[in-house]
Amino acid sequence: MRKIMHRSILIAVATLLMLMLLPVAPNQASAAASKKQVIAVPAATLWKSPGIHRKLDLPSLGKNVDLRAWTSAMNTTEKRRWLTGKTETQALYGQEVKVLQRKGNWVQVAVVEQSTAKNSQGYPGWMPEVQLAEVSASPAVRVDRKAAAEVVVASKTANLYKTNGSTKLLELSFGTRLPVVSEHKGWIKVDAPRYGYALLRTSDVKLLEAGQTEKQPTGTQLVETGKAFLGLPYLWAGTSAYGFDCSGFTGAIYRYYGILLPRDASEQALAGKSVAKADMQPGDLMFFAYQNGKGKVHHVSMYIGGGKMMHAPKAGKTVEIIPISTASYAKEFAGARRYLNN
Repeated sequence: MRKIMHRSILIAVATLLMLMLLPVAPNQASAAASKKQVIAVPAATLWKSPGIHRKLDLPSLGKNVDLRAWTSAMNTTEKRRWLTGKTETQALYGQEVKVLQRKGNWVQVAVVEQSTAKNSQGYPGWMPEVQLAEVSASPAVRVDRKAAAEVVVASKTANLYKTNGSTKLLELSFGTRLPVVSEHKGWIKVDAPRYGYALLRTSDVKLLEAGQTEKQPTGTQLVETGKAFLGLPYLWAGTSAYGFDCSGFTGAIYRYYGILLPRDASEQALAGKSVAKADMQPGDLMFFAYQNGKGKVHHVSMYIGGGKMMHAPKAGKTVEIIPISTASYAKEFAGARRYLNN
């Protein structure tokens, strides 16, 4: 009897050891690691803290964001200037964010693509949690293997449609990037957060081939892309076609071509390589600082050639082109940087 019990114990121990060596099903932690949080509205505005918004900001805060209504409601310089120091940045539809903490219906997130010294995970700020969607961390499976891997919205705005091609889901901003599923007769089927498969018109996007590095733009291309936004009203913290701040503008133009710059002007001024003012070329960025150019960098513009620059100046102004000799800027010039390999 004792031999039988001893043998049973040995078998049980051996079985337990074998089970421990077998692969186990993914647990909740590994399942969570296979997912990521992305923006599920045309552009999410990140705030310095929850609940500091005004009534007129409500169109930017719900599940169905209306950025046109929001920016139109800010019809005075004072209403736009009020955002200064209260909003941090924006993130476009489909951009990945890391959730840092929660507070009621709000989450503090870090925008992964927007580098900053403020947080190693990305640019931080608070937003309504309802504007997030959870998606697979793996790239979407392309139904058509000949299709491009990704699209970038090239128009100032582009409509995202249901797969019937007639029902509008969202209006997306310039620079929005989405994975491609297939291409067919003037339409691109994309994997769209919150909606699943959806359609964009081929004429509204730039196609990026799978496995290929994005071709470096010329300075002239950067300038021409930026000129499409001349006349667009300045928006503090803006990074979308509904309004830019100074570094949001320069960052968006470079990002369209696959070049990621730091989010803030003061950190863009530390990236790339220094260029003498006399050697500036179109596409180079110019920086301006307090204390006659010797203090902290507070503004950035793009040199367009011919002694002129293009920039998003401040609340109450629009994206414009002015001479680099303009007195208020000339006295604060703090250097130029180049981010292209030429």
